[in-house]
Amino acid sequence: MTRFPSRTMAVLVTALLPAAACAPRSVSVGSPTSASTSTAASSSSAGSTASSANVRTIGSVGAPIGLQLWSLRAMARTDPKAMLEFTRAQGITHVETAGLYGTPEQTAELLRNAGIRATSMHVGMDDFKKDPQKVIANAKALGVRYVGTAWYPHTAPFKESDARQAIADFNAIGKTMKDAGLQFFYHNHGYEPQPYGDGTLLDLIIKETDPELVKFEMDVLWTWLPGADPVALIKKYPGRFKLMHIKDMKPGVPRGSLSGGIPDSLKSVIGQGQVNWTEVFKAAKADGLEHYYLEDETTDPPKNIPPSVRYVEAIKF
Repeated sequence: MTRFPSRTMAVLVTALLPAAACAPRSVSVGSPTSASTSTAASSSSAGSTASSANVRTIGSVGAPIGLQLWSLRAMARTDPKAMLEFTRAQGITHVETAGLYGTPEQTAELLRNAGIRATSMHVGMDDFKKDPQKVIANAKALGVRYVGTAWYPHTAPFKESDARQAIADFNAIGKTMKDAGLQFFYHNHGYEPQPYGDGTLLDLIIKETDPELVKFEMDVLWTWLPGADPVALIKKYPGRFKLMHIKDMKPGVPRGSLSGGIPDSLKSVIGQGQVNWTEVFKAAKADGLEHYYLEDETTDPPKNIPPSVRYVEAIKF
């Protein structure tokens, strides 16, 4: 995602994960309309039928193609039900959430009626610290196992002191989540690869967090942009990356930025950017990554999600 420290999404009942996507994000997500809720029962059987067909998978990986719902935040503002129906029509059966559409129970019902299940959710660090029990309750209502965050609050540039505080926080949050039967993860965001010792501060965070308490979600764009090699990173830390955001940037966009963000106009349809996706998926499959989410932060996600899905589905190795 493209998340900056202020990326906080206001939802009717629950704030969207502050640093979940990847840019200053402040948007209101609508709750189910009376029409949506009144037709829920009649649409549930249709959703169940749809879920058994039209399932798009990642070529030779074989895993289902997921979607980070932040991709369709503009649609979600006005009609979450229509947004989820669009998602399901792309052959997507599992998603990662970036907030709620009404209550957790209403959100779960909307997902269920669309034939979609949530497998992961993003939460802001403030929520983890201030009310971890609410985070746990929301996760259980949605039925997710993975609960993570995509931005660690800091004043740029990211420093060793920030990394060490993040390590302490992640281990503590990870223990709380594990005790509740959940798995905490951190989504890298491109500001962490500051040089440190013989590696980077991202290396420090991975090495000094408890592997049982803290897993990682690789956002491939935010790995690639600073100049890191996503394939090498997966191989360097086997078993630590369990989730992935499928995202890329246009040819010609320079690498080396540690800002943690680029304009949406520079982001690319998958297969039209810079990343060698065949090699990334080879490494991810070999390491046993569990969930893959397309995250479209281009200027026109409804237009660009379908060709990205087709490209990912066709990858063979």
